[in-house]
Amino acid sequence: MSDKKYTFDDLVDILAKLRGENGCPWDRVQTHESLKRYFIEETYEALEALDSGDSGKFADELGDVLLQIVFHAQIAKDAGTFTTDDVLRCICQKMIDRHPHVFGNVQVNTPEQVVSNWDEIKKREKGQSSHGEVLADISRYLPSLMRASKVIQKEQKTGKLTKEIEQVHNAIQAQASKGQNVDIGGLLFEVVKLANITNQHPELALTEFVDRYIEGVRHAEN
Repeated sequence: MSDKKYTFDDLVDILAKLRGENGCPWDRVQTHESLKRYFIEETYEALEALDSGDSGKFADELGDVLLQIVFHAQIAKDAGTFTTDDVLRCICQKMIDRHPHVFGNVQVNTPEQVVSNWDEIKKREKGQSSHGEVLADISRYLPSLMRASKVIQKEQKTGKLTKEIEQVHNAIQAQASKGQNVDIGGLLFEVVKLANITNQHPELALTEFVDRYIEGVRHAEN
């Protein structure tokens, strides 16, 4: 590996050349849609490198993720929709706006207050006036378990699940008092087996249930 120093602008220029008239035949025909699988794959590989503890490998995989971002930006530039400058402007402005305790006059003392402020600012930015809108904004493209977890976390913040959580907590404590630990992974595995036995796809089943749950919240608000 060469020790030559490169900058972000170098990467932008490389992608522009690859996508240019005398560039790479493969790179030139790629679209946002055709690159979706690579974006996902590179992200997972970066997470695997992070967990490995190998900093060199992690840096390399982060580069692959960055490549995907710049690649999409170059495709957008070619189409006249946006550029890397727009991407940078959006994220820089977002970070400044959502950290008023650093770039403004807001006072916070704990990480929890930072998260609370972040959520409120995000709601204002998106014009969300109800809790149901906040839940509906959680991406359906997330793995269903991750999405369900985020929905429950949002619900917990409103106090809506206090009774249910207390019941679950008491049940776990009762199990622990008998020397039995709750194996969440094992429980989930059994649910997947049940789904297969009943010819249901567990991922789709949970996605559809979360859809119905969010719709129920929105209906109740209206």
